[in-house]
Amino acid sequence: MLRTLLLELAKSSRLRRWITSNGTARRWARRFVPGEQLTAAIEAARASNRAGMSVSLDHLGENVGSREDAERACTTYMEVLDQIAAAGLDANVSLKLTHLGLDLGDDFCAQQLRKITRRATETGKFVRVDMESSAYTDRTLRLVREARAESPAVGTVIQSCLFRSERDIRDLLEIGCRIRLVKGAYREPPQIAFPRKKDVDANFVALMKILLPSGIYHALATHDPAMIDAAIRFAAEREIPKDKFEFQMLYGIRTDLQARLVQQGFRVRVYIPFGQDWFPYFMRRLAERPANLLFFAKNLFR
Repeated sequence: MLRTLLLELAKSSRLRRWITSNGTARRWARRFVPGEQLTAAIEAARASNRAGMSVSLDHLGENVGSREDAERACTTYMEVLDQIAAAGLDANVSLKLTHLGLDLGDDFCAQQLRKITRRATETGKFVRVDMESSAYTDRTLRLVREARAESPAVGTVIQSCLFRSERDIRDLLEIGCRIRLVKGAYREPPQIAFPRKKDVDANFVALMKILLPSGIYHALATHDPAMIDAAIRFAAEREIPKDKFEFQMLYGIRTDLQARLVQQGFRVRVYIPFGQDWFPYFMRRLAERPANLLFFAKNLFR
């Protein structure tokens, strides 16, 4: 119930204004978002690389209301690709299609995505198209397939909370698409998604067992030690080398676990967000762990 409440509050414009204008809240949000400017994200990326981890940079934003906003987001992503290439960083980018104008039309959004994937190809980098709520799943997968027909420098995300995900994974594997497997951070109706955490977890493990032996380089995005241990055991049983897949984790969360996996020889990629539109992302992080919310509340009202 708490998670549902926080996800609903993430839509509140009044709460957004209050939180984003509160100095204490802004400082505490730096635990999850290193800064609003690209320079802060680049510095965080350098630090992660020095610690032996790869990076995925995400310019925060979603559901833009104008073509101008979508085009600005597109321009920012091309700048990110240019800067990480120039700096020699082990990094790629992650983006949401609603940030590129999906709500304004599929063709327009596809044009913006094509510009970014072409720049990624030119710079030798990779674009990960994030999965948003189930209302966008079909359109997202269609645009990803279209983009991959032009360049292999694009992959996407599949959520284990959805019933449909095994079918989607098998379809994507047929075209050689790289996949990031996540549990899913959106509130979904029980008609299309597993309502119980244990079922989401079980499906995550089942989907992982399809991905890892596929011969394609995939990512497992989780901070759950049980999911990580299950993947490590399965990879060992199937003699899948540690460099044939990666674990992905969020900036500022379970840094101890990130370091331990690197020490064990596994590949780890840190998801580093930046930008002024950090409120929805911040609320989803609070919703994931009650401990985060309790710590935030104590600091906010101190």
